[in-house]
Amino acid sequence: MPSKLLPRKPSDPNPRNTHGAAGQYPGREEWRALHKESVIDPDLPIIDPHHHMWDRNGNRYLIHEFLADANTGHNIRGSVFVECGSFYRKGVPPLMAPVGEVEFANGIAAMSASSAYGDTRVCAGIVGTADISVGAEVAQVLDAQIAAGGGRFRGIRVSTKWDPDEALNTTRYIVPPGVMKDDDFRKGFATLGPRRLSFDAMIYHPQLLELADLARAFPGTTIVLNHIGGLVALTRTYLARKDEATAHWRTSMKELAKCPNVYVKLGGLGMPYLGLGFEQRAAPASSEELAKAWGPLFEHCIEAFGPHRCMFESNYPPDRESVDYPVLWNTCKRIAAKYSADEKRALFYGTAAKAYRLNLD
Repeated sequence: MPSKLLPRKPSDPNPRNTHGAAGQYPGREEWRALHKESVIDPDLPIIDPHHHMWDRNGNRYLIHEFLADANTGHNIRGSVFVECGSFYRKGVPPLMAPVGEVEFANGIAAMSASSAYGDTRVCAGIVGTADISVGAEVAQVLDAQIAAGGGRFRGIRVSTKWDPDEALNTTRYIVPPGVMKDDDFRKGFATLGPRRLSFDAMIYHPQLLELADLARAFPGTTIVLNHIGGLVALTRTYLARKDEATAHWRTSMKELAKCPNVYVKLGGLGMPYLGLGFEQRAAPASSEELAKAWGPLFEHCIEAFGPHRCMFESNYPPDRESVDYPVLWNTCKRIAAKYSADEKRALFYGTAAKAYRLNLD
């Protein structure tokens, strides 16, 4: 079955994802160093359920770089690697190429599991990718990733972000509108549940109801919504009607929350393309300022889905364009301050452990 997700060519508009992958703002380390904070509640255990690793275009973020961030005072017990197009296999059919990324992430996980780099279990869970738009044929890729994942492979992410504004369509491949309703896409999606594999959904907020329809069609498959559902109310297309766009996001999230198999990642708001503008400041924002901006959005998710279906994430390194790693987690802790100890445990640790079937204890 031919793929519905065609790779972008250099001549295509938006030839690759530029949301922080190569670093849009030079000198970010020096800029982030302009604001430092003491760590809030340093003993609270955290699973970082969403980070990437790559070494490309002069931008390196591998185990040493991640641990340099993780070892800054917060109690990061483990992490989940999420696909980003790194280290694909060469010399194989394109459908099988993403198996290489799972092999790579499992190698990082094995290094970490040796304890040679400390107690944080980096890449304890691995989310790869596979072109489910080809239908049931994708099963061979999933089985190869399960074999390559060393018991750590938990599911796939397929970015189905699409918007009428072509400037927002920056995935590594061209996504047709309505792809989550496509029969072949759903035939491919149907191969996940029997393998106990989850689906990380990367969408824009106008697609939330389309995702809800998918979730209802496959109630036995865990779906993890990335970055609070891709709210793009402050981007060029939606800025003139940001209140309307935000209201649409709010009502759509409440509808999606009716699907008990859907979890939500609270984060991703540090990426510059979202239009919040913190990366443009002369000095970084404090966690108090970020909590004021991010808090109402995160709190709406928690109200709709409950703490036991929400998890804070770093989305590093893309979010480092706007915020330093320890400040990011301070922001999350400020937002979570009003919740009970059990609810905090879920938001920072328990929900991620449940969604990705992690046992770090």
